Amino acid sequence: MKNYIWIIVLLALNINANAQESLLSKSEAINLALEQNFGIKVAENTVEIADNNQGILNTGFLPILSGVANASFAEDNNTIEFPGQVDENGNPRPDVEINNAETKRYGASLNLNYTLFDGLGRTYNYKRLKEQYQLTELQARETIQSTILQLLSIYFEVARLSENEFAQKEALEVSKDRIKRAEYSFEYGQNTQLDVLNAEVDVTNDSIILLNTKQLLENTKRDLNVVLNQDMSIDYAVDTLINFIPMLEIQAMVDDVSLNNLAILQTERNLAINEYDIKVSKSGYLPVIGLTGSYGWNLNQNPASAFFPGTINNNQNFSVGAGLTWNLFDGGNTTVQVRNAKILYENQELLKKQVELEVERDIQNALETYKNRLAIYEIQEKAVITNQNNFERSREQYQLGRITSIEFRQAQINLLTAQTTKNLAKYDAKLAELQLLDLTGQLLNVDF
Repeated sequence: MKNYIWIIVLLALNINANAQESLLSKSEAINLALEQNFGIKVAENTVEIADNNQGILNTGFLPILSGVANASFAEDNNTIEFPGQVDENGNPRPDVEINNAETKRYGASLNLNYTLFDGLGRTYNYKRLKEQYQLTELQARETIQSTILQLLSIYFEVARLSENEFAQKEALEVSKDRIKRAEYSFEYGQNTQLDVLNAEVDVTNDSIILLNTKQLLENTKRDLNVVLNQDMSIDYAVDTLINFIPMLEIQAMVDDVSLNNLAILQTERNLAINEYDIKVSKSGYLPVIGLTGSYGWNLNQNPASAFFPGTINNNQNFSVGAGLTWNLFDGGNTTVQVRNAKILYENQELLKKQVELEVERDIQNALETYKNRLAIYEIQEKAVITNQNNFERSREQYQLGRITSIEFRQAQINLLTAQTTKNLAKYDAKLAELQLLDLTGQLLNVDF
């Protein structure tokens, strides 16, 4: 009996703690994930890098301008001897000493290099970078879709557990009411102490089931906060209303799968990239023509020597030139690169056909799964109505003393099982729909 009381107290505390939950709609959850999720932020940064790579600054079309400057300083102390030499008077020629002789040199230049033609390699590489950017966008979109699919899967799991919790609370209230009735009946001699004990056992079992469901619900809410990049202490109530997309719209999405499926679109971008790789490799057969230009300034200050006075040389120069480089034979490297690029292109074509076949299979499987789960959900809805009617009838019969507490308990269990099974079927059907939308590439284009 003490354990039963403690369980009731714990449940009351949990109910009060959850009373202040704020409602988090599906659209609000999606917006939070798009703004806060770490994986989506990384994907967006990757797209930004690809955008930088496709810019004119990364194509080689612009010239290269470099500046060079230099300065040097030297100080010398020299003694010059003239052995065997005499002056005009016949005396030995004296040594000449030059101290603190300073030499200064300054220079600066601007050098320009510009490739006029490189066999169209830059042009095709530029187009290749454009395709790479589109591929990165598709990969980011795939990351976003996967994250939203994960988010909604967790969101609907929270909704399912919330509905299960509500159903189990109702079952617990019914079991509590049974205790009161069993105690009253026992006091008036209409049943035995065994009926009271059975009712208490059922309350204990229902309380434990409810506590376990609450714990699982709290864990799942923390999973939701991880995807949303929110503090673990934030508590949400979620929307349990489910709307299914009409089958005609689903079929239209399936018919357009080749235009929107991300796996197919990515293989097409990779195919275009491989095609440009072939053209870039072929550019090695053609010459490279470039322009060069240079403007320079030099200043040299030389000290006086024994024979010459000091000099200052100030020089400015300007030059322009053109050059042509043509690898008439590079040992076969270009030929090998072209052959390998063509093989990679053929592999990508084969991969595209394989992906298209796999997507067709996955779409058909997902569509049949969706239809099957919808049918199961409809059956379970009817089962809940049947078990609800059976439970209400059994409760009336139990209160009139026409059936035993065991029979009434069985009707109660059947109703609870039908409710939780219906909840599972409902969200299973919705998850099947989400997976189908993901395959058709329409997950981000649907309002939830």
